[in-house]
Amino acid sequence: MISKLKQHAVTLKREVYALFIASRDPRVPWYAKVFMGLILAYALSPIDLIPDFIPVFGYLDDLIIVPLGITLALKMVPAQVMSDARKQVEESPQQGKPIIRAGAIIIIVIWVIIFAAVIWFVVDAKGK
Repeated sequence: MISKLKQHAVTLKREVYALFIASRDPRVPWYAKVFMGLILAYALSPIDLIPDFIPVFGYLDDLIIVPLGITLALKMVPAQVMSDARKQVEESPQQGKPIIRAGAIIIIVIWVIIFAAVIWFVVDAKGK
């Protein structure tokens, strides 16, 4: 079972990199590029929206949200584009995964907004 999970993880990494390559292809529809951009920004971000140290929910995004998003993105991309992207991944293996810093910035902004909303709510509740 462990070896099957490891193989699934390797396949998922390869698919993420293939999506990364496919996202730059002009044959991909704009709405798929937008969705892929969001999924790739989150999947390749060095920061998680839900930190892993939070019990259960910390790994929820890694185990459910990211694979589901990748699956949906794969369905949006034309088959020939994905085939070409997978060939490119096989021909030139990546030395480590690409990191999308914009994903980290988006996650930091979300955390700042949540933090500000909580502070505003606490201050407003004390004033009443």
